[in-house]
Amino acid sequence: MSRYQLIVFDWDGTLMDSTSHIVDCMQQAIRTLSLTPLDDNAIRHIIGLGLNEAAHALYPDMDVHTISKLADEYRRIWLAKPPQSPLFDYAQKLIKNLDKQDYFLGVATGKSRKGLDKVLASTQLSSHFHATRCADECHSKPHPQMIEELMDYCGVLPQETLMIGDTEYDLNMAHNAGAHSLAISHGAHSVDTLQACQPQAIVENLLQVEKWLNKQG
Repeated sequence: MSRYQLIVFDWDGTLMDSTSHIVDCMQQAIRTLSLTPLDDNAIRHIIGLGLNEAAHALYPDMDVHTISKLADEYRRIWLAKPPQSPLFDYAQKLIKNLDKQDYFLGVATGKSRKGLDKVLASTQLSSHFHATRCADECHSKPHPQMIEELMDYCGVLPQETLMIGDTEYDLNMAHNAGAHSLAISHGAHSVDTLQACQPQAIVENLLQVEKWLNKQG
């Protein structure tokens, strides 16, 4: 039996190759509101946060009303765009393989519920996850609420829980919940940033995630 009972995935940058799409939508929102331009790297760094928290991180001195406008404009642009982001290689097979084994599967994401439901439907992965939590339902990462609620729902302990993500927010959320974390380096944050969070390991892709899990039995 695996040491883990619950595996929680981040979505953007972990299962879906959506980093460039998110950056493009945020840049469009910034231009629409005539805000101070930002480079793409600044936007990449806030991927994983809840939308309002991300907007505040980008413009920490901005008033609450404008922060809300930026979040709303990003949401409008993202929802209006047809799905353009593919799943990473091996994502479908990994989730289906894990679903056939003795794991609870969850998602903890900075997306809104509407946004997550949209991509779960388009990828046809919804039925493989036992529970999901979004940033408009819980505190934003790295607050532990999302993963704590998933653990409570599935009836598992923190030491039986593994969070898989591509950002420091994912890894620190797991740490704050007392859970373990596995970092994947094909997403938004650099290997150095991930390593500083002291995950169990850092892997390059989803096939390596499966290989790493197979060694944990």
